[in-house]
Amino acid sequence: MWKKLHQLAIPVNLYRFCGWLTPWFIVLSVVFLALGWGWGFGFAPADYQQSDSYRIMYIHVPAAMWSMGIYMTMAIVAFIGLIWQMKVAELAIAAMAPIGAVFTFIALVTGATWGKPMWGAWWVWDARLTSELILLFLYMGIIALWHAFDDRRTAGKAAAILVLIGVVNIPIIHYSVEWWNTLHQPSTRMQQSINPAMRTPLRLAILGYLFLFISLTLVRLRNQLLILERNRPWVLDIVNKKGRK
Repeated sequence: MWKKLHQLAIPVNLYRFCGWLTPWFIVLSVVFLALGWGWGFGFAPADYQQSDSYRIMYIHVPAAMWSMGIYMTMAIVAFIGLIWQMKVAELAIAAMAPIGAVFTFIALVTGATWGKPMWGAWWVWDARLTSELILLFLYMGIIALWHAFDDRRTAGKAAAILVLIGVVNIPIIHYSVEWWNTLHQPSTRMQQSINPAMRTPLRLAILGYLFLFISLTLVRLRNQLLILERNRPWVLDIVNKKGRK
């Protein structure tokens, strides 16, 4: 098993492996998002307090969850990359960061849209909202660091260090609703307490977002590998084959 994992550290092997996985995860993301959103927006019952406005949670909750999940994945990859000096780990961080930033942005925008009728304001400096905004800034900082250096190894190490420093914000986001008196409801309890007819499509959407994240990461990682190895014979072979087509 370890030998196979080490083989994936070789760019050409990782490129092919990502290419094999990508179609499967694209199909899974489409299926689960279609089921979750179709059920949630079309067939789930209206909420007795929020009426149909609660349905935005099928977009908001998965985005908010995976905005943190993606960052933790990046942190694990960053740790592995720094300890074992794996350049593909740094490429994976560069591939994931923009996706995490988009998920975080979606969570903030949909949260503000949902909060307006519930709280009477688009934005409040609530602990959960503020720490989620900091997460967006962290993603943007990682992307900026990656593009700030011409040397990819230097850029990768700088981005990985910032990822690990920013990990401290993740438990703050998660536990902010318990540590402070906030307007935001505890999300973990919400999944347990809502009607199963509302909860099931939410969980399908959560899985759909996960598969979408994996699909986009695989596609972006393949592009990063091609850029890094652009002068290698295996990349030139791919370019020549596509050129003949």
